[in-house]
Amino acid sequence: MEEHAEKKLVWKNLLSMDLDDPSLNWQGFRDGVDTLPLHGDPTQGCSCALLRYQPGAHIPRHLHVGMEFLLILRGSQRDGRGHYHAGTFLINPATSSHEIFSEEGCVVLAVWEKPVRFIDK
Repeated sequence: MEEHAEKKLVWKNLLSMDLDDPSLNWQGFRDGVDTLPLHGDPTQGCSCALLRYQPGAHIPRHLHVGMEFLLILRGSQRDGRGHYHAGTFLINPATSSHEIFSEEGCVVLAVWEKPVRFIDK
């Protein structure tokens, strides 16, 4: 049981792991975007996950009810503030909103203080 708990709290080699490994439990999130939950419940409170965008994927406008922290691990994405490539760390404050586009596809580590609320369908 202790080993199982460690797997949920420790993610070794996150920067070098094969994020396309078929054994990873990627789940559908939006059209063209999958999520790999790492910790927490994104519908309840603080949580973190990897988001994998296919080329051309888009996440509609959403409101950040709490803080959001993003680290672009692979590829790039853009929003109304700019175009962000691998290695970029972003902070989206509570009450901010944006929509996201990824022309080339990307993988992002996301940490949410509180669940986001989608504004556009």
